[in-house]
Amino acid sequence: MNPKAVVDKPKSKISASRKLSLKMMLLARAMEELDKETVDREDEKVRYLGEKLPPLQVSSLSMKELQHLCEQLHAKLGTTDEERYDCEEKVTKHNKDIRELKLKVQDLGGKFKKPALRKVRVSADEMMRALLGSKHKGSMDLRGNLKSVKKEDNKEVSTSEVGDWRKNVEAMSGMEGRKKMFDAAGGQ
Repeated sequence: MNPKAVVDKPKSKISASRKLSLKMMLLARAMEELDKETVDREDEKVRYLGEKLPPLQVSSLSMKELQHLCEQLHAKLGTTDEERYDCEEKVTKHNKDIRELKLKVQDLGGKFKKPALRKVRVSADEMMRALLGSKHKGSMDLRGNLKSVKKEDNKEVSTSEVGDWRKNVEAMSGMEGRKKMFDAAGGQ
């Protein structure tokens, strides 16, 4: 690539002073729109309240009529409060749904990729050290704890057991026999 092509940026066709004046005009226009919007909201609020709440004429009413008017206002207050509560609940529910959908969009966006898993060979000692930390003492040599069997010993044992089976059964029948079997198995 040509180094001059990287350094040279396309120049703007609008001068800096013109850009600044355009920005100022846009900001002024935005401020006017905001002011107009707040005035419109206030007008709408006054119109809505005038529509929903006509002015009260209490001076010419008797005590019973005043009580009846209070009951009507109380009933309207209850329905209005229920509507307000329902609207608030709808808004909170919609906000919660929006948050959940945003999280789903982020998950589906694919920004986070799962790394390819590699096989890791970890010995039993390393695994216990990772799980227990400094509490792990001693080594766990699992292969060392396995019973080793020699083929020569198996042949000798099988030839000695081939003899008279009745004697073998009588010798092993009591508690002494079980102890002999246990000792014989543990000695190998």
